[in-house]
Amino acid sequence: MLVTLLGRERTVLAQMAGISYVASFLFLTKLSIGQREVTVQKGPLFRAEGYPVSIGCNVTGHQGPSEQHFQWSVYLLTNPTQEVQIISTKDAAFSYAVYTQRVRSGDIYVERVQGNSVLLHISKLQMKDAGEYECHTPNTDEKYYGSYSAKTNLVVIPDTLSATMSSQTLGKEEGEPLALTCEASKATAQHTHLSVTWYLTQDGGGSQATEIISLSKDFILVPGPFYTERFAASDVQLNKLGPTSFRLSIERLQYSDQGQLFCEATEWIQDPDENWMFITKKQTDQTTLRIQPAVKDFQVNITADSLFAEGKPLELVCLVVGSGRDPQLQGIWFFNGTEIAHIDAGGVLGLKNDYKERASQGELQVSKLGPKAFSLKIFSLGPEDEGAYRCVVAEVMKTRTGSWQVFQRKQSPDSHVHLRKPAARSVVVCTKNKQQVVWEGETLTLLCKAGGAESPLSVSWWHIPRDQTQPEFVAGMGQDGIVQLGASYGGPSYHGNTRLEKVDWATFQLEITFTAITDSGTYECRVSEKSWNQARDLSWTQKISVTVKSLESSLQVSLMSRQPQVMLTSTFDLSCVVRAGYSDLKVPLTVTWQFQPAGSHIFHQLIRITHNGTIEWGNFLSQFQKKTKVSQSLFRSQLLVHDATEEETGVYQCEAEVYDRNSLYNNHPPRASAISHPLRIAVTLPESKLKVNSRSQVQELSINSNTDIECSILSRSNGNLQLAIIWYFSPISTNASWLKILEMDQTNVIKTGDEFHTPQRKQKFHTEKVSQDLFQLHILNVEDSDRGKYHCAVEEWLLSTNGTWYKLGEKKSGLTELKLKPTGSKVRVSKVYWTENVTEHREVAIRCSLESVGSPAALYSVMWYSNRENSGDFVLKLHQVEMEDAGMYWCRVAEWQLHGHPSKWINQASDESQRMMLTVLPSEPTLPSRICSSAPLLYFLFICPFVLLLLLLISLLCLYWKARKLSTLHSSTQKEKALWVDLKEAGGVTANRREDEEEDEGD
Repeated sequence: MLVTLLGRERTVLAQMAGISYVASFLFLTKLSIGQREVTVQKGPLFRAEGYPVSIGCNVTGHQGPSEQHFQWSVYLLTNPTQEVQIISTKDAAFSYAVYTQRVRSGDIYVERVQGNSVLLHISKLQMKDAGEYECHTPNTDEKYYGSYSAKTNLVVIPDTLSATMSSQTLGKEEGEPLALTCEASKATAQHTHLSVTWYLTQDGGGSQATEIISLSKDFILVPGPFYTERFAASDVQLNKLGPTSFRLSIERLQYSDQGQLFCEATEWIQDPDENWMFITKKQTDQTTLRIQPAVKDFQVNITADSLFAEGKPLELVCLVVGSGRDPQLQGIWFFNGTEIAHIDAGGVLGLKNDYKERASQGELQVSKLGPKAFSLKIFSLGPEDEGAYRCVVAEVMKTRTGSWQVFQRKQSPDSHVHLRKPAARSVVVCTKNKQQVVWEGETLTLLCKAGGAESPLSVSWWHIPRDQTQPEFVAGMGQDGIVQLGASYGGPSYHGNTRLEKVDWATFQLEITFTAITDSGTYECRVSEKSWNQARDLSWTQKISVTVKSLESSLQVSLMSRQPQVMLTSTFDLSCVVRAGYSDLKVPLTVTWQFQPAGSHIFHQLIRITHNGTIEWGNFLSQFQKKTKVSQSLFRSQLLVHDATEEETGVYQCEAEVYDRNSLYNNHPPRASAISHPLRIAVTLPESKLKVNSRSQVQELSINSNTDIECSILSRSNGNLQLAIIWYFSPISTNASWLKILEMDQTNVIKTGDEFHTPQRKQKFHTEKVSQDLFQLHILNVEDSDRGKYHCAVEEWLLSTNGTWYKLGEKKSGLTELKLKPTGSKVRVSKVYWTENVTEHREVAIRCSLESVGSPAALYSVMWYSNRENSGDFVLKLHQVEMEDAGMYWCRVAEWQLHGHPSKWINQASDESQRMMLTVLPSEPTLPSRICSSAPLLYFLFICPFVLLLLLLISLLCLYWKARKLSTLHSSTQKEKALWVDLKEAGGVTANRREDEEEDEGD
C-alpha cells in the first residue's frame, strides 16, 4: 500500500519539535538542584589596624562527608593577581612563608562552626593584610558541579579612636553626689558609631570590672545589672555634654560604689550584611573613689525555738533591727557571761575549745542566716546547756590594711533556757504495712512509737525465734543516736541488711531487708529514758509476732503489655512482674527476656539482667541492642522497645530467678525460678487518615496558554510520614485509558510516565510542591492534544528505622476537565455519508472535503483513520486495493496558524468527517484467472512445455548422432578409394627408382 505525505505538514511538525527541545533544556536547567555552592561573608569589610577580624564561609549542596575542608587565600593590594595561601583545615603546610609564623603563633586560625561552616580569625590586623580574601572548598563530589570558592574584600583602616580622663583619687561620704567626665573621639573616614561605658573595679583592681551604665551605639542608655534600680530612680545617669564629652552622675553614693572607676569607648561599623561590628576600643585612666560609710543606730534581740526538753534541739536567733542598708556586721555569742562563738563580717567563724569539739561532732552549729541575723543551734539539749544566752553585734568597716574597724556595738537581753522533766509514757509496736506475714526475701519493717512528753529516748530491739525462749539482741540506739547491732545481725553474712533509724523523737524503725525463714518469731521493743530523781533509767516494752513464708511453692511470674498490637515506628513496653502469692516480691531477682520471632518455634535470649546488676545481651537480632531499654526494680522488670518494625513481631516471655539475701555477694544458686506465659506482640501499620479533595471541575482555556491543576490534601496522618504524588491524564476520547504523566515519589524523586518521556512532553508538564498540603501540575502552551481529564493520586508512606518504606494508604482527587475556547476560526469537514464499491485490484479515491476555509495564511494537516483490523498507514489514495482494505474510513483536519514572536505554528481548530464505508468486490474471472484458479491445470501448463522441450532436445540429439554417423561412413569409403589409387601410383614410382639406382651403381 502506498502512503502519500504532505511536505508542508512535515515542516510544521519539525519546527514544533525544535521548539520543544529548547524549552525542555531550559526547564531542566531551572530544576537542577544539589549543586555545590560556596558563600563567604559579603564585603567590603572595614576593620581597624591592631584589632581582630572574623570572616565566615559556608558550603551547601555538596556530596561526600558532612565535614568539609576549607582553604583561605588572599590577593593583596600590592599584587592583586597573585594568590597568597594563608591557612587550610586539611593541609598544615598550606600557608605561604609570609603567613607561616602568624598561623603557628595562633594570630591567624580557623574556627569550625559546623561541618560545612567556618570562621577565619585574624587576631591582630596589620595594614598589609588588606586585600581580597578567597574561601575555597576541595571537591568531594562525584563530578565538578557548582561553585567551589567565593571572595570578599577586607579594608584595613587606621585606628583613630581616643578616650581620656585624668587620673585622680576622690574621698566622699556615703550619700554624697559624684560627677566624672571622659572625652571620647574618632576621626574615621567611614561612617561609624561610638558607644561609651562606665565601669567600677573593687578590691584594688584585682576583681572583674562591674558595668555601671553605658550609652550604646544606637544612642540608648543601658544600666548595668547591679544598677538597674538606681537607674530607674534617676540615681545613676550618663549624659552627653558635647560631641566628645560623656559625664557619669551618681546622686547618692553608696558604700558599694567604692573602688576604681574608668570609661571605655568602642567604635562600631555596619557591615554589608547590616550587622554592626566593633573595630576599635579604648579605656581611660582610672579614678580612685573612697567612701566613708554613714553610721546608723540599731537594736539587737534574741528569739528561741525549742521545747526545752532534754534531747530536743534548741535554736537561738540574734536579730538586728535598724542600721543602714546592707551593713557590715559581726556577731558574738555569750553563755552565762562567757564568749562561746564569734562570726566576723566576712563570715569567718571562731569557737571556744569545748564548743569547737561539740561542733565537730555535729552537736552544735553557729552560722550567719543573713546580713542582720545570726544563729546558734544545739541539736540535742542536755543539762549542761541550761543557763543564760546573750549575743553582741558590732557594725564594722574594712580598712585599707584589711582589718575591721568597729563603728558601734550593741548587745541583746539575756535569754534563759530551762529543761522540762520526763513523765510516764506508753509504747506501741506494729509493722509498717500493717501485715505481720511477709515472703522470704521481702523487707520486714517494724515501728516502735513512744507516747508522752518529748524528751531524749533510747531503744533496743530483741528477737525470740520460734521454738525458742531466749531472746537475741537485734539492734539498739542510744540517746546520742549511735546505733549498735547484735552479733547475729551485724555479722558479715548480713552485709547491712539490718537498719535502725529514728523517724522522729518518739518513733524508732527497725528494717530487716531480704528476710529469711529464720527471721520468723516475736520481736520486742524496749524504750528507755533517763530519770532525774531515780537511781536507774525508766523503761517500757512491747512485743509483736512476725511470720516469714517460703518462696519455693508460691513464686509467680506474669508478663503484661499495654498494647498487644503496636503501630510501626512506635514504642511498646513489656512488664515482667514477680509475685509470691498475691504480693509483690522484693528480693534479689535475675530476669531473662526471651523472644520467638514470627514463623519460628524457638525462643532466643534477648537480654539477661542479673541480681547484681550485670546485663548480658543475646546473640540473636542485634537490632534490639540499638533501640531497647531495660529497667528493673525489686519485683518488676520492664522492657522498652523503640521504633518498632516488623522484625519485632513475635512472642515474648520472661523468666525470673529468685535469690536469698547473701546472693549479692556470693555465687549461690537461685532459691526458686518461674517462667511467664508467652505474650504475642504484633507490629502493624498505622491507620491512614489521608483525605484528598474529590471535587471535580472544568477549566476552559485559550490555546497556547498556561494552566495549573491543583491536588489539595484535606487531612493526613500524624507522624513523620511522606507523600507520593502521581498525575494522570485521559484524552478526550471516551475509550481512552488513563496515562501517567509525572510521579514525585516519597523521596521527592520525579519520574516521567512512558507516554510522556519525549522532550516535548517533559517541557510541557512539571509538578510543584506549593505547601505541605497543596501540589500543582503546571501545563505549558496548552494545545488541542492536551484536552481531556486530569487527576492526581496521593500515596502516604512511612519509613521504618530499618530503611523499609511502607504504604499506608492512597486517595484520588476529583477530575479536572480541560477544554479549549473557540479561537474565532472554524474548520468544518463535510459530513455527507459516503460509501464506495470498488473492484479488487483497482484504485479508489476517498475524499475529505472542507465546507469552510479559514485564514488564507493557515495551513492544514490531515489524518486518515480506519476501523478495520491489522491496518497500516493510509492516505487519500489506495493503489491495488485488496479484499482486506474494506472497512470504515474517516479523516480529521486541523488548521494551523503562525502566532507570536518568534512565530510558532499553533493548532487553531480541528474537525472530523463522517464515516465512509469502502466495500471491495471480487474481480470478474478471466482466462489467466481461471488458469490460476485451477491447480492441476496450472501444474500441467507449467510442466508440459518443459517436457516437450526435453523431448525435442532428445530428438535433435538423435538426428545429430545419425547424421554424424553417416558422415563418418562416407568419409571412410572415400579414403579407401583414395588409398587404392595411391598404392597403384606408388608401385610405378618404385620400379623406376630402382632402375635409376641400379644405373647409378653401374657407373
